[in-house]
Amino acid sequence: MSVTKNKIAKNLKAIRLNIADAAAHAGRSPDDVTIIAVTKSVDIETIKNCIDAGLTDLAESRTQQLAERAQEISAALSRRRSDTGIRPRWHMIGHLQRNKVKQTLESADCIHSVDSLRLAEEIDERAEQMDKVADVLLQINCSKEAQKFGVAVGAALHLGDMICSLKNLRLVGLMTMAAETDDPETTRPIFTRLRELFEEMQKEKIGGEDFRHLSMGMSQDYQVAVQEGATVLRIGSALFNS
Repeated sequence: MSVTKNKIAKNLKAIRLNIADAAAHAGRSPDDVTIIAVTKSVDIETIKNCIDAGLTDLAESRTQQLAERAQEISAALSRRRSDTGIRPRWHMIGHLQRNKVKQTLESADCIHSVDSLRLAEEIDERAEQMDKVADVLLQINCSKEAQKFGVAVGAALHLGDMICSLKNLRLVGLMTMAAETDDPETTRPIFTRLRELFEEMQKEKIGGEDFRHLSMGMSQDYQVAVQEGATVLRIGSALFNS
């Protein structure tokens, strides 16, 4: 069943109010926070309704689904008589295998899950072949969970510096995934650690002016993430709950 535009707009209004409250608590502007709609569990009609509700940053966690959905949405928007020219910006937020890089770059505007030099080099090589510069975020395993992907905190500065030496990559920030929990406060130390690492890398001038994003916080903990400095939130269930 599709989630209607009105329902998405209602949920989005509530999310934005929560973001505004969290931002005020931290002395920040809510305008500095971008909501990415995680669309992996909804249908194409819902994604179109999402775009109509004003959300044009969309995310998938698997390359094949990203490619298929980006193509379907592009075709659907092109068929509309009242085409506004607005196009979604697609984000790859799941673990990326090197053999899927080419296909991912054909659809994704930004890759949030770079966690090794070998992966970064593959993205750089493929991006060069496609005559483009790829926006990427370095994924950090701040929670130290063995089952989670991401580079260790202690290796982040060196890897970030190496990524910046690749001419067809643009390091735009850091990403982390907190542990799943019913208590959002338990995620605060993870987000705090990512922000501290981000600030440390800024002081070292890694990434330059492009390095400005913290992708952290999902449906269950986005308010804490905003308080701790998130500029990008990856929201799924809170947006699409009917």
